[in-house]
Amino acid sequence: MSGALPPGLGDWHECPRVRAMNDRPIATGVLYVLCWLQQALRATDNPVIDAAVRLGNALGLPVLVYHGVREDYPYASDRLHHFILGASRDLAAGCRTRGFACVQHIDRADHREKGLVYRLGADAAALVLEDQPTFVARWQAERVAERIAIPTYAVNAACLVPPAVLGDGIGGRSGFLRRHEPARAAWADGEDVQTDLPAYDGALPFVPDDPDGDIEALVAGLDIDHSLPPSAAFPAGRAAGEARLHRLIRDVLPGYATTRNDATQREGASGLSPYLHFGVLGPREAMRAVTSSPAGARHKTKFADELLGWREWFHYQARALVAPERYDRVAGWARATLAEHAGDPRPHLERLSAMLRGETRDETWNACQRQFLRFGWMHNNLRMYWAKRILAMTPDPETAWATACYLNDRLSLDGRDPSTYGNIAAMFGGAPGDTDRPVYGRVATRGDGSTRARDGGDAWLAKAASRDVPAVTVPSELPRERYV
Repeated sequence: MSGALPPGLGDWHECPRVRAMNDRPIATGVLYVLCWLQQALRATDNPVIDAAVRLGNALGLPVLVYHGVREDYPYASDRLHHFILGASRDLAAGCRTRGFACVQHIDRADHREKGLVYRLGADAAALVLEDQPTFVARWQAERVAERIAIPTYAVNAACLVPPAVLGDGIGGRSGFLRRHEPARAAWADGEDVQTDLPAYDGALPFVPDDPDGDIEALVAGLDIDHSLPPSAAFPAGRAAGEARLHRLIRDVLPGYATTRNDATQREGASGLSPYLHFGVLGPREAMRAVTSSPAGARHKTKFADELLGWREWFHYQARALVAPERYDRVAGWARATLAEHAGDPRPHLERLSAMLRGETRDETWNACQRQFLRFGWMHNNLRMYWAKRILAMTPDPETAWATACYLNDRLSLDGRDPSTYGNIAAMFGGAPGDTDRPVYGRVATRGDGSTRARDGGDAWLAKAASRDVPAVTVPSELPRERYV
């Protein structure tokens, strides 16, 4: 592979962030290096863009950034489309500031373009894309790399420490931390790579959309789920992500180690996960802000454990899984004990419609679910109760898994993610307990006492369980085949 690269870049693809996805030669007589983004929707502190610029500089070619949004991705909705398009708008503006072109396409009935990555790739020396281990970004990247005629490089932009640095075969989180923690310092810093050439302004095989167009009007005309509105609590775009990061430093981090597990506290959690999931913010810039803040050391350490110790552990796990969203990723012992109790009576069964709309007989579970519905986000402490209770509310463990993933993926801005799939898997497994219980077997249960014991906890749950939520449409059946 290195022989196909220009002088000075012979080991470029051997950087732990970069993974060669095919063995095509660098194309010649072309117009640009193509950088295709799906989730890493930020123009700065973006290793995918930086890798493309570095390659473009070596080849004497400008970089062309492309972002497309399909109308038919799973669970496409006003909520997700608004967030993605807001991020994409700011991505384009940031690319212009950095000196290279960014073009976009929003798929819709009156503006449908097929095979744009391949058509753009026909004039490209190489394709640089992001290395995402879940959802559509993964299978689309794999399919394109297999079919396209140019070399394709996947670049990890989601983690501070690239998973490849850590090697394969880490079996547990403690082993992961032993390798991850010493590696953090080497990957904590980085600067945007400057382009050596003017922005590409030549011909394109399609008419791009205006990134500054009316997002509201555009989304209203799409064939997507209009019953799920955008989240007012998590506005789209780079400025909103930066505001969340400033809020973390100013209001949350000074007491983070104490309040992190208290869902009743307004300033208990960072709320960064939607912006991290869609790459509006990167872990490197988040950690730089935390490290330079005046907060106490234990609060910084706790935040680092959440952002790096847990989030990047789940990313590491997902990298080794064929399908991180499928039930067979749950620990074998847990699947076995749950299967042994699959026929147990389930007095707490609920209909999917009641669960989707947060109208079950369980007040605490409704409080959890209505956070998803209203805000597109759920406090991590509530997610644990929410996921474990689904095992008792559904007819069998496979349906429980599919239900948890479906609700998470459809409603949450940070669904469809290695972290959220990893969290659900941990709630279905984790460490085995000593007691064998109905329905759960040796899988640990979780009560709501930690929340109710808080000052005003009962009142908070009652209010949260009755908050106004959108009347989302109920599917005719649960999409089990996606998860089981």
